[in-house]
Amino acid sequence: MKYDIGIVGLGYVGLTFATALADLGFSVLGIEKRKDIVDLTNSGKPHFSEAGLESIMRHVTRSGQLKAVQALTPEDECDIYVITVGTPLDENGNAQLDYIRSATREVADNMPDGALVILRSTVKIGVSRNVVKPILEESGKSFHIAMCPERTLEGRAMQELRQLPQIVGADDAETRDRAVRFFYQLTRSVVQVGSLETAEIIKLVDNTYRDVQFGFANEVARICDVFGVNANEVISGGKFGYPRTDVALPGLVGGPCLEKDPHILTQSLAEMDVALDITPAARAVNENQPAETVRFIADRLSDRDRPAIALLGMAFKGIPATNDLRGSMSLKVLAALRAQIPDADIRLYDPVCSHAELREVADGATIVDSRSDAIAGADCMIIANNHPDFGAIPPVELREQLAEGGFIFDYWNHFSSHHPHEVGDAYYAVGNLRKAYR
Repeated sequence: MKYDIGIVGLGYVGLTFATALADLGFSVLGIEKRKDIVDLTNSGKPHFSEAGLESIMRHVTRSGQLKAVQALTPEDECDIYVITVGTPLDENGNAQLDYIRSATREVADNMPDGALVILRSTVKIGVSRNVVKPILEESGKSFHIAMCPERTLEGRAMQELRQLPQIVGADDAETRDRAVRFFYQLTRSVVQVGSLETAEIIKLVDNTYRDVQFGFANEVARICDVFGVNANEVISGGKFGYPRTDVALPGLVGGPCLEKDPHILTQSLAEMDVALDITPAARAVNENQPAETVRFIADRLSDRDRPAIALLGMAFKGIPATNDLRGSMSLKVLAALRAQIPDADIRLYDPVCSHAELREVADGATIVDSRSDAIAGADCMIIANNHPDFGAIPPVELREQLAEGGFIFDYWNHFSSHHPHEVGDAYYAVGNLRKAYR
């Protein structure tokens, strides 16, 4: 059967892109090795939480615009192939390219002459040219290759795919023109750049810039903790009405992009014998934060036997809400708690993640059904992501549900702008500890 587009990899990037294209009227074939995801897709059900995705998926799968299979065949011919597979970091922090190579070989073996191949995965600089292109060339077929990185925000992907400028990088005008015509059917805003490497770098720079911004915010929090002042007050007061300062608020910084892309950028330069300075330093600040802050929590709980700890918010972020646990720094907080307070009774709650999803990462912690179940009688309540539910109840009311002498530790400063009498003397936040780390 002939399809307009083949999407290789139906993870977060691939499935949202495939669904959006099918909703525009393209015939889309999704290729995914995992049978459970293929079955869910063909039944019109996403395998992750994303606003607006399921209703569109139901429509496009019922209409036949989107179909999923486990492997490409020569009979399933496509005009355009989009590679969206992951590039996870290995245990040494190096980006793996096994999925990229495998997906590219599958495309090369099955594509017709003249196909347009688009790489949308986040990769080290040079992968499009030095890894993907040679594999396609080995097929002996003619093709065009473009690098068009994905940049959507989880929780808003279905809107942003139609609104954000799409980056199109290619080495020649013919390929760029073809890719631009394709993306103009998705959005009226397309940015053309003159090489594959330019597009690769744009994606890495965009996410690394955010990581560096947050890294500096977390450094400000460390400064404020040392001197016993409120980082929220320092940051908010400093930028109010002052156009040359826009420091972010501190908090846990992770997720499938920010925990990975700075490492990929650093590795890309290391392979060229160039050492970056700011990028790895900011990433180190963000990665060290869980262990540093848990030391404060452990000190506060040192006089309690088997303290009960409520850890709220396990997904990597809460706004927009997601159930994505990939790269979540909440998991690093959990690991630090296990290491520093091994006898703690830890309870996990997330308003979006299912029990099944949390069981995969629980590390012996108890999974509970509600915020109230988590914090009832707890010695410490930790707010680990910025889901709005966690800031909806006044801290005084939250404290009443804790054990006597219990306290709140808030990574996201939900209540740091409140008057001191509202939060009491048992509320601590990143950048608002009122004492130094030990």
